[in-house]
Amino acid sequence: MRFNEVLASALYTSAALLGPVRAADDIDDAAEASSTSLSESSTSLPVEKPTFTPSNIKAPFFEQFTDDWDSRWQPSHAKKQDSKTDEDWAYVGTWAVEEPHVLKGIDGDKGLAVKNPAAHHAISAKFDKKIDNKGKTLVVQYEVKLQNGLECGGAYLKLLRDNKKLHAEEFSNASPYVIMFGPDKCGATNKVHFIFQHKNPKTGEYEEKHLKSPPLARIVKTTSLYTLIVNPDQTYEIRIDGEKMKNGSLLEDFTPSVNPEKEIDDPKDKKPEDWVDEARIPDPDATKPEDWDEDAPYEIVDTEATKPDDWLEDEPTTIPDPEAEKPEDWDDEEDGDWIPPSVPNPKCEEASGCGKWEPPMKKNPEYKGKWSAPYIDNPAYKGVWKPKKISNPDYFEDKTPANFEPMGAIGFEIWTMQNDILFDNIYIGHSIEDADKLKAETYDVKHPIEKAEDEASKPKPSDDDIPKSPLDLKFKDDPVHYIREKVQLFLEIAKKDPIEAVKFVPEVAGGIGVLAVTLLAVILGSVLGGSKAAPEVKKAADKVKKAAVDAKDQAVDAKDRAVDAAASGADKVQSEVNKRTTRSSGPAE
Repeated sequence: MRFNEVLASALYTSAALLGPVRAADDIDDAAEASSTSLSESSTSLPVEKPTFTPSNIKAPFFEQFTDDWDSRWQPSHAKKQDSKTDEDWAYVGTWAVEEPHVLKGIDGDKGLAVKNPAAHHAISAKFDKKIDNKGKTLVVQYEVKLQNGLECGGAYLKLLRDNKKLHAEEFSNASPYVIMFGPDKCGATNKVHFIFQHKNPKTGEYEEKHLKSPPLARIVKTTSLYTLIVNPDQTYEIRIDGEKMKNGSLLEDFTPSVNPEKEIDDPKDKKPEDWVDEARIPDPDATKPEDWDEDAPYEIVDTEATKPDDWLEDEPTTIPDPEAEKPEDWDDEEDGDWIPPSVPNPKCEEASGCGKWEPPMKKNPEYKGKWSAPYIDNPAYKGVWKPKKISNPDYFEDKTPANFEPMGAIGFEIWTMQNDILFDNIYIGHSIEDADKLKAETYDVKHPIEKAEDEASKPKPSDDDIPKSPLDLKFKDDPVHYIREKVQLFLEIAKKDPIEAVKFVPEVAGGIGVLAVTLLAVILGSVLGGSKAAPEVKKAADKVKKAAVDAKDQAVDAKDRAVDAAASGADKVQSEVNKRTTRSSGPAE
């Protein structure tokens, strides 16, 4: 009787320990159901998209492609000059201002779209006044939407040098520019260009300066925001989607460098004829050893080898194919006697080999090869010769390369294999704060909506395809498997760190503790006698049973709370969109 009560106590204690586990599982299930319900509500219920409202931000150049866009932008009808060949390419690619057809975030929000794949495109817009950033911060920011991805092509812009010959209809790759900025990808090449043309103060010639280690472009179908900031202290910063990706100095991070070297190699200096630049030479005093045999072969016949017992010396290595049949249209008179093709002899595959046996070759222990004298340090060595340095006659020092040449227009001059690249919300000015404000009004509104729609359109992985770790298992799915995996995990961790095992898998540690207490109770009960021990054990069993019931009630309450949270999920999604819409469509501060 006493043993049965102790056993009952152990079972109830185990139930109490597993009760919180099952409660946690139920809470996870409820949370998962809540998340699923919330996700389904946000995707199945139509979320009202905000409507485009033009921004009140002012800048030297600001473009949102409103209805009067064609009064500012002019497609080019020039021919593209190719320096590598004599062939000219016409800019036949067409442009259109339209709403995106992939992952639209804001109703009525239009952008400038490339319409032809595998074509050269060029379009530009003049500034009302030339932009001169001398002593000022220059901010260039615009959105790029790769609706069909980007396998090979550019999506960069150019800020064109201001001059009297700046005619939009003649804009081409040969048009002088000040800055080229934006994404470019083709095959393994993937970069965000930042190139500026620097004027040599001595010669007056311009030279392109390329950023040495440009960041990677983001090839996604949602909107990407590219920002370039050039400060009067000659530093720059590149942001993608508002995140700083690269920063540094115009004087240090570009190639060729802005300023040439102060000293250069003397082009007239020549290496002396008696200059010795061989650090090591063959030892002239070395002689070939008398026992060195240069004629010894690399391999010799292994005279100790013996023919294997199962070697079939009388069997050929190939035999006529027994399954081959003479073709029906074979004519012996015209085609000759038909001979079946040969196939490997199957008997040879079962034995060590067939045909005449010959001993194998082995490496010759006497082989040394052609003798050559060992190398020693050259006593006449003078070191690596270098021409002497002289002052660079072309040296100059420009401490302010950020004072770019005045800019008179913006242009897109690109070739791409993918169409429907869309540009929008172009800001060119001097205020980082205004660029950030524009980002908040446009990109920050549309991007979460686009991303949510993109995620909703992706196929969801099946639970059966995802292997579960012991931490992902649930007690009610398979109690036996759950306990086995948890115990195995506890033992694996305990081999290295028992304390960490108790922290990481507390339910197993608790079970071991219960088992120890139960065994102790059995022993004490046997020693002290059944009359005294039995009531105490029964009382403990009643307490544990009550704890298990309480744990189950807590799990039910948690599940109810999670279901209530799921019911209000769709309302929260719509509320968040309404907040963003209000911020987007309201008047700019």
